[in-house]
Amino acid sequence: MRRIKTSAGTTVLLNGDLIAIMEVLYHEVTATRDLDRSFEDMNKEIGLLIAQMTATELRQYLQEALFVNTVTYENQKASAYIRRIGGRPPKRRRVTSSRKERKRAG
Repeated sequence: MRRIKTSAGTTVLLNGDLIAIMEVLYHEVTATRDLDRSFEDMNKEIGLLIAQMTATELRQYLQEALFVNTVTYENQKASAYIRRIGGRPPKRRRVTSSRKERKRAG
């Protein structure tokens, strides 16, 4: 398997594991800077990694990224739906005592 490097020189194994690349990016860009990083910092590092990939590798990682993001999106939608239907009890009409009496009489 091919290897590429981050700007700091960390080796990244291109084996189709998107999460492994995301972990390297987190450690290289976010953790080493004590969470003090910007969109541009992350974007630059991702661009550097992408520039080292072949067209075939890029297609493989794009497919994996779309799959992971689709599953994440589906899970978030399902979670929101479950919270919405599980968080609110169904509305019940409360019958007052005067209504009960009218029903019995009528």
